[in-house]
Amino acid sequence: MAERRKYGKKYCKYTEMKVDFIDYKNTDLLKLSMSERGKIMPRRLTGNSKNSQEMVEKAIKRARHMALVPYIVDTKNITDSAYARSFY
Repeated sequence: MAERRKYGKKYCKYTEMKVDFIDYKNTDLLKLSMSERGKIMPRRLTGNSKNSQEMVEKAIKRARHMALVPYIVDTKNITDSAYARSFY
C-alpha cells in the first residue's frame, strides 16, 4: 500500500482574525479567498469555515456588481499587449 501524505490542518483565516462580518468594500480581505484570475476559491482549498465562506461569496459577488473587483481577469490580453509593446 502507498504511504498516505500528511497535510497540515487548514484553518479559517477570517475566524483567526476575529472578523464577524466581511464587507464587500474591503477588497484586501476579499482577495484572500480569490485566485489570481478573480475566481472564488473553494472551501477545501482555503480552509474557510462554512459561515465565513458564505459571507465571502456574498461579499465578492456584491463587490463584482459594484465594479470593485473584476468578474474575470483576462491574462491573455495583458500578456499580448506587453508582448506587442516590446517590438515598438
